[in-house]
Amino acid sequence: MLSTLWFAVLYQPLFNTLIWIYSNVANENLGWAVIWLTIFLRILLLPLSIISEYNEVRHQQVVDEAGKVLQSYKNDRVAQKEVARQIMKKYHMSPWAKVLSLIIQLLVLILLYQVFIRGITGDKVIKILYSFIDFPGKINTNFYGFEIGRVHDWLWAGIASVYLFVSIFLESRGRKVWERSEMYYLLFFPLFTFIVLWYLPMVKSLFILTTMIFSDTITLVRHIVFPDKKKDATHH
Repeated sequence: MLSTLWFAVLYQPLFNTLIWIYSNVANENLGWAVIWLTIFLRILLLPLSIISEYNEVRHQQVVDEAGKVLQSYKNDRVAQKEVARQIMKKYHMSPWAKVLSLIIQLLVLILLYQVFIRGITGDKVIKILYSFIDFPGKINTNFYGFEIGRVHDWLWAGIASVYLFVSIFLESRGRKVWERSEMYYLLFFPLFTFIVLWYLPMVKSLFILTTMIFSDTITLVRHIVFPDKKKDATHH
């Protein structure tokens, strides 16, 4: 029952969407089809991304206001707790937008993995395609000389991991003192990502890299629209 629902509700629609993009948008290149699929997915999830970025702005406001108010009650723990509770209530934030967005992206990541594990040869494609989706013939899985279904591809796994490292570093570049846990996160999370992507088909690196670039673009727009007041103050 669950496997039937998984196939009919999730796997088959995503597979048909991927093949449609392959034939109509990506110029019959499956690597670009995955990139475009990722972009379209992130556009659909844009409302959740906007809510998440808005929550980031609200979180900074909570930190700023709490720092100022709690300083006035530094000798009164009870008052500090009450003030903190009131501030959190004032800036009510729900993490569900970000959680839901991550869950959907994780589902797509799993579904893409199944697509390449099950294979995308002609007979399998015909069985899964809807009647209104044209059969594309032999699927081109070559992405600029790289076979996107091949595992142990160190180059694209490395590109994604280095991008992640640089992204984390730039996000924290204003930090004067690094905690040990933050240093571990900066160094070992990209390394862990590299190892995982190295074991998976190379197409996963394309998906992760596209997702990170899209997310960083949204964050950049957020910083432009809602600049960090602390950073602005240091420049004046």
